[in-house]
Formats: sequence, C-alpha cells, structure tokens
Amino acid sequence: MKTRIILFVTILMLGSISSFSGKPASSIVAGTGGTINVLSTPGLYPMASMWAAEYSRLNPKVNMVVTRIPEGAMKSQLKAGEIGFVSRESDPLLSGENSWNMVVGRDVIVPVMSTKNSFAAAIARKGISPNFFKAIFQNKGDVTWGMLLGNSQNTPVRCYVVNEKNVVSGVADFTGVDKSIITMRVVENGAAISALLKSDPDAIGFCRLGTLMDASSLNLPENIRLVPIDKNGNGTIDYMEKIYDDPQAFARGVWIGKYPRALSGNIYAVAASQPVGGEGASFLMWVVSDGQKLLGSQGISDLVYNERESQMNRLNYVPATPLVSSFDGYSILKIVLLIFISLVVIGSIIDLLLRVNRKNMVAENHQPGSIPGVFDENSVVLPKGLFFDKTHTWAFMEKDGSVKLGVDDFMQHITGTLTRIEMREPGEKIRKGDPLLTMVHDGKQLHLYAPVSGTITAHNKGLLSITSMLNTAPYTDGWVYLIEPANWLRDIQFLSMADRYKTWLKDEFSRLKDFFAAAVNMHTLEFSPVILQDGGDLTDNLLADLNPKVWEDFQRNFIDKAR
Repeated sequence: MKTRIILFVTILMLGSISSFSGKPASSIVAGTGGTINVLSTPGLYPMASMWAAEYSRLNPKVNMVVTRIPEGAMKSQLKAGEIGFVSRESDPLLSGENSWNMVVGRDVIVPVMSTKNSFAAAIARKGISPNFFKAIFQNKGDVTWGMLLGNSQNTPVRCYVVNEKNVVSGVADFTGVDKSIITMRVVENGAAISALLKSDPDAIGFCRLGTLMDASSLNLPENIRLVPIDKNGNGTIDYMEKIYDDPQAFARGVWIGKYPRALSGNIYAVAASQPVGGEGASFLMWVVSDGQKLLGSQGISDLVYNERESQMNRLNYVPATPLVSSFDGYSILKIVLLIFISLVVIGSIIDLLLRVNRKNMVAENHQPGSIPGVFDENSVVLPKGLFFDKTHTWAFMEKDGSVKLGVDDFMQHITGTLTRIEMREPGEKIRKGDPLLTMVHDGKQLHLYAPVSGTITAHNKGLLSITSMLNTAPYTDGWVYLIEPANWLRDIQFLSMADRYKTWLKDEFSRLKDFFAAAVNMHTLEFSPVILQDGGDLTDNLLADLNPKVWEDFQRNFIDKAR
C-alpha cells in the first residue's frame, strides 16, 4: 500500500510539473550552423529535398545542399563528410568495405483488396502464393477464384499494378513474370487502385504501402485491406505468416524478414565513414526520429520503433551543443523536484527488490543441491523412452498406437514461465517440420515445429487455462498434442532418444552461447545486462526479460536454423 501511495504521488507531481511549464519537449537535435552536402539518387530526390527543407526550417543556421546523381554513381561521387541516400541494395557503395550505411526507411510493395471482396474470408485464411500470382498475370482472364479456393467459383481474378518503375520491377521479381506482361495491367497511382477496388471489389491491386497509409493515423483506408501472402505455398496462412492483421504488425513482420524480399527494399543513408558528432550526425539523428513522420507523404514506409532505436544506437550520437544552455529559477526548482521524485522512486524499487529477494531465498532453501540461476546440460531433464527432435520437441507412442507430442525441458529454460500457448485444432494434418505451436511469454513468442507427421486427434485443453504446466511438467501434464501418426517408422529415424540427445545438447549449448555472444556484440544496449555470467555460464530463463526483437532474432537465427 505504501508503495502505491508513493507512486501515485510521484505521478501527480510529474503531471503538475509538465502542466506548469507549458513548454513543448525539446527536439532531439539542434543545429549549430554550417553546410551539409546531401547526394541522392533520382528516385529519392524528392524525399531528400523534403528532409533537407524541413531540417533547414528547424535549424536556420544550417545550409542544406541537395544534389541529384545518377543511379549507381554514389560510390564514385560521394566525398568525405557528405551524406547520400540510395534505395537499391545492389548499389556498389552498400557492398563496399570503405563505406558506412544505415537504414532510414523502407519502400514496401503490397497486394491489396477491397474489404467487400466476395472471397475475403477465404483469402485471409489461405493467402495467395507467389505461384498463384504468377498464374494470374500469365493467364489473363483464365484464372478464377475457384482455382484458389478449391471450388466451382468461376469469377475471374483481376490483378492491377501501379505504374511506377520500382513497383513493376518488384512485382516482376516476386512473381517471376516478365515486366512487359506486368505493364499490361498498370493503373496510374495508389489512388487509382483504391478507386478501382471500390468499383471492382473482387480485384486485387499492387502498390506502395506508403501511398495508401494515412500519415496521421498510420492506418489503411476503411475499404482496403492487405492480401496475405502464402510465402511458403502450403495453402494456408500459418503461424510464421500471420503479419497482416494490422499495419504495425505488418511493418514489424517486414523488418524481421517474414515478408517476400522482392516486395520490400530498404532505403539507406550512406557516407564515406561513420558520421561522428557535427551536423551530419545531427541531421541523421533527426532523420531516424522526427524525420520519419514525413515519409508517408512520399509513399515510403517509416521504421518501426525498435528499429529506429537500433539505428540511433549505431550513430553513437553526441549532441553538437548542450540541449540546455542556461538555467532559470523555474528550471532549478524543476530539477530539485525531479531529483526528489527519483530518490523516492529508487527507494521504493530497492525496497521491492529486497522483498522479492527475501522470498526467492526462502524458495531456494526448499531446493537443496540445486544451483540457482545456472543453465547447462545438467539442468535439462531427459526421460528415457521419448524421441527428441532438434527443434526441441518430443514424441512418444502410446500402447494404442497414438503418439503424444510436447516441448522438451530445454526450451522452458529459455522462455521462462509461459503466459499463453497457441495450438492447432483437432482434425488438422501436420507434416514433420510444419509449425506446431506458439509459446508466448508476456506477448513475446516463439514458434516450434512438428517432430513427426500425422493427424491431430486432441490437444491438451489444460494448457489453455494453466499454461505453466508446460514449464513445470513438460513430459507429463504439459503434453501438447495427441496425434495419429502417418509415417512413424520413417520419422523416428531422424529423432534421438535421451542418451544420444544429451550428447547432442552439448553442441546445442555451444551454439546457444555463440548466439548470445554475437547478439551482445551486435546489440549491446538491447542485450544489457550481459547474458553470460562470469566464467561463461548461461543464466536460466534467458529470454524472459528481453525485448521482442531479441525473441525474433532467436527464432530466426537459432530455432529456424536447426530445422
């Protein structure tokens, strides 16, 4: 109760300080004067000019000079101290050793449809594969919605593309269709796509995402929705492809590689060497912060929040001038109050931590012989008689021939106590290597894959209400599925039993340490405090307190690479 009262008073005091000042928050950077020379490829020249004009308006002492250069000429024309903007990842400067670059935006091409599309629900469930899009363009008027949905619907699938060079090229690369065929179905712009879908709701259009997004709300028009892409072509939008529900989830999915690369291109700021201090660094810091708000007007997608932070960290930014140059009486009062509030909050936090620590010490005393906090080969429970898969799932055949599936003890040491689990439904067929379940810890998630093939006959309903059973009893009460196996004798040839699996786990722990060591080097600030303890031991519940970006990196660079 005392802690709640203190926090309540703190919030009130902070609110009163903010309202009393009546001053807007300071900008991140403040230019001190000088000239910034900016080079830009033709397609990005409007964006570069817009950024330069706005930055000059905010910093009148800074002179911005923007020069348009030909595609591919950045490497030969960029001089020391200058900043360039390029959009093609094949640009020679991006692959050179004697240069520096950072991502400042993203040009994303998306297929869209009307919310009134007659087949919207089925499309959202099944998605459309690259091969089906290819068939639409190659067989004008001959492809019907029934071919996608597996029924007798004979409504033709009409597909249109915005008449922009990069959109036509992106769709051609995505579908593998010649550009001349794509250009036969072009319309003027994104607005034309939106109007076309109103008059022809069963059609599909390709355009840049930024041309449709509302700059203030970051939402799509009410009559438009994204078309899910069945990237792996398995006839359904599975766990790894569920990024189309809202623009924010989609933007994050694009960032971490869940969207086809052919339809997404990064926009880079480049320099001969990393800008350190000075106006160049100030300008780029503004570009990846406040400057992101202007990208929508150019049809370009801005970076997600975590990516902006990552790019800022890469700049190692130090302001060219102090953000506060003098103190008035009010500022001194404000600082004194803030110091007082900070001390109260810190004291409350320390008190809370001491209470929690005392409780943990009591709990540990009830586990004699354990080594709290250390995660190694001896921490993992591996019952005999089970078959284990390299994606950290297990299978066990019951006396009646049915097979139970679950998650091994190794994985629960990684995630910490789970808060939710997403399972497939009885009756669904799974193949070895298919997405099997999603483990969720406070909104952060990992996807695991099926160790064997078969048909799901039941799932563990108890996990829906007591998800932590998967942590406390992964081999008994925490089982996940009961299946009817399809190729049991063949599938188990690729699985390991306890002794062999324990030997394999030694290499898995080495790979785990390598992952976190590389992650610490790449994202020092995001991975603080360091995961490895003194002496190289791993801590228990490795991912529990780390942010979603780390979980996504772990999915992509650890779990998926083991498949």
